[in-house]
Amino acid sequence: MQSFALTVDKFLDHAAKWSGTREIAAADIGRSVNRSDYARLRVRANRMSGALEALGLKAGDRIGTLAWNTLHHLELYYAAMGRGFVCHTLNPRFTAAHLAAIINEAEDRILAVSSDLAPLLCEILALCPGVVHVILMDETAPDTDALPLPAGRVHVYESLLETLGAPVSWGEFDESTPAGLCYTSGTTGKPKGVLYTHRSNYLHTLRALQADAIGLTARDSILVAVPLFHANGWGLPFAAPAAGAKLVLPGRHADGANLARLMREERVTIAVGVQTVWLGVVEHLDATGGDLPDLKRILIGGSRCPDALLHRMEDRLGAEVQTSWGMTELSPVGTIAPPGAGHAGDGASGRPPMGLDLKLTDAAGAALPEQRGVTGHLKVKGPSVVDRYYKAGEDALDPEGYFDTGDLASIDETGNLTIRGRSKDLIKSGGEWINPAEIEDIIGRDPSVGLVAVIARPDPKWGERPVVVVEPAGSTGVDARRLLDSLRGQVADWWIPDQLVSIESMPLAATGKIDKGRLRSDFENERLSVAKSGG
Repeated sequence: MQSFALTVDKFLDHAAKWSGTREIAAADIGRSVNRSDYARLRVRANRMSGALEALGLKAGDRIGTLAWNTLHHLELYYAAMGRGFVCHTLNPRFTAAHLAAIINEAEDRILAVSSDLAPLLCEILALCPGVVHVILMDETAPDTDALPLPAGRVHVYESLLETLGAPVSWGEFDESTPAGLCYTSGTTGKPKGVLYTHRSNYLHTLRALQADAIGLTARDSILVAVPLFHANGWGLPFAAPAAGAKLVLPGRHADGANLARLMREERVTIAVGVQTVWLGVVEHLDATGGDLPDLKRILIGGSRCPDALLHRMEDRLGAEVQTSWGMTELSPVGTIAPPGAGHAGDGASGRPPMGLDLKLTDAAGAALPEQRGVTGHLKVKGPSVVDRYYKAGEDALDPEGYFDTGDLASIDETGNLTIRGRSKDLIKSGGEWINPAEIEDIIGRDPSVGLVAVIARPDPKWGERPVVVVEPAGSTGVDARRLLDSLRGQVADWWIPDQLVSIESMPLAATGKIDKGRLRSDFENERLSVAKSGG
């Protein structure tokens, strides 16, 4: 058989040849402002590879991207990876100090930054002496004089492409070559780098494209509302061109009004993002009317979705919601509900596509004798699962080659996975464990509840006791006593929290998940913006 290296540039090569006129729509403030297609994307990205090489990048060097879901960002994905450079996606919602630490550890030589992030870039550069060049994206003539770099080291994207861009060959390296670098959000500890290879991204793409997974086709128009800086944009920058699907990028603005307008105008059939994004779309449509006639499916992930919110999204948007679970360390898709299969209930997040194996263990790491219908510590194994973190001294795997996700989970008789909580979030009260996720699931079903989190507070008698924190779904607030009483008979009496706090806005981490670390800190230091409370 032929020797055929599994490198991600082949996805764009395929799209350019066989779906060359298929459109890419890049938007800003909900309006499409830039259009391209796969043939043009391939030409421009390839020429940008030549420009990056002219700036001194060599195989294996890292280029950091600090950008939104734009056409330039997508081009840089392929410009970097196609030539054997490493595309290091950075989260613009992190602090300058946080970003600088990551950039320095990764040893990024070039930063490509959206022009509207220039103030943040100035803070970063003061902390990152190893950055040699900066590329300003998405605007044709931004102010470059304010940046603390000498002349000749700050470049405007289009000018750089015009002056130094040149065609180069792609994919002339081994498939095990690093392609991308992404750091975990750091909500449960120090951020850790995950280094993706071309082979791992290629095989992840094939897994995502399975009919019982994302199942993209050339007839779809897919809105990528999940950030491109979050775990390879869930792999969609590779899956969309591989399938020849129309790709819709929303830019920086992902509020309900702008997304709803964009989805109507671009006739989006599949939309992908965290549940808080779609809640914004639902609330916009409730307030203004209208619908999304072309939308067929919504893929959500990031955190467990209460059944009440899931059904509300389906009823208002007129589309099927596919739940999923994944991690940066998994490239990121882990499990996904098959299209058309209906909901498994109880917060289930679907089944693992071919290419990923799951295992439940006890706290000591021993596999549970029964793997179905029980709760255990979730471990995973597969060709797109991390083996060791970037620059770590040892593997992150058990003796059988499984990675410990840090999640508690169960698997039902049909193979559907349900995340039961993070092992680090467990609350130890009176020497016994309380699982916050089970309480969150029950409280979250109530229609008055928008978002819910259960955290621990210190207790002199019991060690820790649970506290429920709720963001109401509407302006009428919540009935704290009624919500706490709803737990009776569904959890052990001693699990029932002593207090429920209603807050105006739930703090979210940079990835869109509820930031429990900040909640704990705010609660302990009495900084919660409290609407009302009960206990």
